[in-house]
Amino acid sequence: MTTPLRVLLADDDVLLREGLASLLTRSGFDVVAQARDASRLLELVRDARPDLVVVDIRMPPTHTTEGLDAARAIRDEFPETGILVLSAHSDVEHAMELLAGGRAIGYLLKSRVTDVEDFIDTLQRIAKGAAVVDPALVTELVSARRRNDPLAALSAREHEVLALMAQGRSNAGIARQLWVTEGTVEKHVRSILTKLNLAETHDDHRRVLAVITFLESR
Repeated sequence: MTTPLRVLLADDDVLLREGLASLLTRSGFDVVAQARDASRLLELVRDARPDLVVVDIRMPPTHTTEGLDAARAIRDEFPETGILVLSAHSDVEHAMELLAGGRAIGYLLKSRVTDVEDFIDTLQRIAKGAAVVDPALVTELVSARRRNDPLAALSAREHEVLALMAQGRSNAGIARQLWVTEGTVEKHVRSILTKLNLAETHDDHRRVLAVITFLESR
């Protein structure tokens, strides 16, 4: 028989905590301990050595980032222990900080716990070493990347022209590559520089700055 995964739950909401404990027990997990605050969580992890810790991101006394801080401490002290952080709200900054920890780590919105099958699958995947991100957070990350992408305003043709500029090609060389006139390339280059907000100055070469922007966005 497969040894059940040993799980430690940490949440100051006793109803949620007990509900998760009941759910996990019925699903074949071994809930070895429960904690209502971050300091107690660390003590229990040291004593019980669970395979997986499920922790709320906000815990007493300040209900800010105690759970996240505890997750970091657990990862430092017990790097093989899987960690799932639950949050009531999607927080890109906290999630990215958490996921930088690498393997066997997850960030899930509490609303996702209502899908029992998906939640159990998430726990099992994390225990096996996977990094799991809530789909809502993925959408937010992609949207943020698009909003912050300096090249998002460029057309497909302007992307092609800028990529060729990054290869060191002159306007004439780009024109030959794309089978257009040199005048057309010059118009594209002017549009690129304008869309990238690269104002002409005596100190900076705008074409070089455009290439640097292109390379940094890759």
